[in-house]
Amino acid sequence: MRGPKRANSSRRKGSLLVEGTLAILPLMALLFAVLDLSIAVFVKNTAQFAVCQGVRYAITSRTLAGKGHDASIKAVVQGYTLGFLDYLSPDHIGNNRIAIAYYDPVTLLAVTGVGSNAGGNIVVVSASGLSWAWMVPLLRNVAPLEFSVASADIMEATPIAGAPAR
Repeated sequence: MRGPKRANSSRRKGSLLVEGTLAILPLMALLFAVLDLSIAVFVKNTAQFAVCQGVRYAITSRTLAGKGHDASIKAVVQGYTLGFLDYLSPDHIGNNRIAIAYYDPVTLLAVTGVGSNAGGNIVVVSASGLSWAWMVPLLRNVAPLEFSVASADIMEATPIAGAPAR
């Protein structure tokens, strides 16, 4: 009786290896797909948080030392992206992807020039043209995930001598 069990056991060891390999490959692909999607969502949420912080900084009319208002807002957004903004932009210069626009709250028309960042106007900070290349593309011709983020709020009135220089 022991003879047939050993022969049957040695045949099972080979099939165990094949079955294990066939089971682990799809599981690893699924694991990497979930990980890849999770990181993509994290990166998009980080960029969204950064522009929200940029708007929060903009409405207070504060500026960083030696910079204008728009340059200060861009520096704040860049700082909150954890370095992802440079990686996500096609030219790897994240500052080129940040846009700041001011709008009149009554007509909703764009306001430009001196005083456009005065209190009461709407400020919109956005980062557009960002793309996330998938880490493990299961299909080799998969296009990268492209997205844009934006945030808006109403500028506070400045208690001192008006709006800062843009």
